[in-house]
Amino acid sequence: MATTAPVHPVDEVPPVRHLAAFGLQHVLAMYAGAVAVPLIVGGAMRLSPADLAYLITADLLVCGIATLIQCVGFWRFGVRLPIMQGCTFAAVSPMVLIGTTGGGLPAIYGSVIVAGLAIVLLAPVFGRLLRFFPPLVTGTVILIIGVSLLPVAGNWAAGGVGSKDFGEPKNLVLAGFVLAVVLGVQRFAPAFLGRIAVLVGIAVGLAVAVPFGFTDFGGVGEADWIGISTPFHFGAPSFHASAIVSMLAVALVTMTETTGDFIAVGEMTGRPIEPRTLADGLRADGLSTVLGGVFNTFPYTAFAQNVGLVGMTRVRSRWVVAAAGGILVVLGLLPKLGAVVAAIPAPVLGGAGLVMFGTVAASGVRTLAGVDFNSNNNLTVVAVSVAIGMLPVGVPTVYEKFPDWFQTVMNSGISAGCLTAIVLNLLFNHLPGRASSAEAGTEPEGASAGA
Repeated sequence: MATTAPVHPVDEVPPVRHLAAFGLQHVLAMYAGAVAVPLIVGGAMRLSPADLAYLITADLLVCGIATLIQCVGFWRFGVRLPIMQGCTFAAVSPMVLIGTTGGGLPAIYGSVIVAGLAIVLLAPVFGRLLRFFPPLVTGTVILIIGVSLLPVAGNWAAGGVGSKDFGEPKNLVLAGFVLAVVLGVQRFAPAFLGRIAVLVGIAVGLAVAVPFGFTDFGGVGEADWIGISTPFHFGAPSFHASAIVSMLAVALVTMTETTGDFIAVGEMTGRPIEPRTLADGLRADGLSTVLGGVFNTFPYTAFAQNVGLVGMTRVRSRWVVAAAGGILVVLGLLPKLGAVVAAIPAPVLGGAGLVMFGTVAASGVRTLAGVDFNSNNNLTVVAVSVAIGMLPVGVPTVYEKFPDWFQTVMNSGISAGCLTAIVLNLLFNHLPGRASSAEAGTEPEGASAGA
């Protein structure tokens, strides 16, 4: 009798009730980061509240579509792993500069469309570079991703950057309470609740925050019930050479960051990234970025916030994240629901973020545990890469005197650390010279070395 081949956990489809709960958990984990980019860019350009609201709903809609493309996939588009998509922060500074001095939103969207097309074309090239990401490099990059995100969780826990009560003890107490709930549920609750520990923590934290005045639902009443994003709402795109060049630099940075996120999720889910799947995933990034330029939003990339959630919950199904994409599409079409989610106070997200982002860093340590450090070479690669990656995180103004293109690359701790790890691995383990370090850092195909 014929036997059915076992389904990989990435391809399993959980029951509908589980899909909804797990998917909502992913949405809550990334929502604050998803709406931050349109808020920052729109605020810098002094857009009206109505235009800001339009940017946010457009962003949520395309976030959902981009996530569905990445997780479900079609033809050669989509990595088909549990990857959430959102606007990249690497593009914020260039977009603010373009928007305020170089042609407004139409110039931004023109450069975004060109950058998206460039990513689609460059995706196969990046796919062939996967051999330069052995466990030594991937473990270092995953570690840097996690550690560089921790300040984000810290800022949320303190009340959110720019809030009047930033750093007040009550904010940190609420964040600590949410963290305790997440850990308690994960340790003592039944298996299903343990997998939605972040969702439970956020729900309990919100229930506590409301009576103590942490949140304001005033924006819910003002929001529209239905909002439809139309192409080129702010005018036809315009194409300026300087804007396009700066956005192409952003594209290279986001491709590097996304590669690190793909590799991290591939290791967590037991489906390692291959050159073809990497190219397919980057190609989906490019398509989503083009859609962003058409539908009045910005460049898209894999969201590292949700990488930690995959590792923490051990829920590996890509259909869970596809469900999250569907929820984002609904939020983008129903602004009133989006306003409800936006009312969740930052300290609640901060408490959950601490454990999620810490999980990413711990996953990097786990990958590095399989690397041979008997020689100082591999230790040097990790040490210097982490140091360079953490420099802009610890000292955000360290490169402010440098040219804009340099800041675009190096102000992202993830891209700075990733590029450093790749270069140092080539220097110590690939270039001819005296005896290289153990093969743990040099195997190009990830055949061993604890991968």
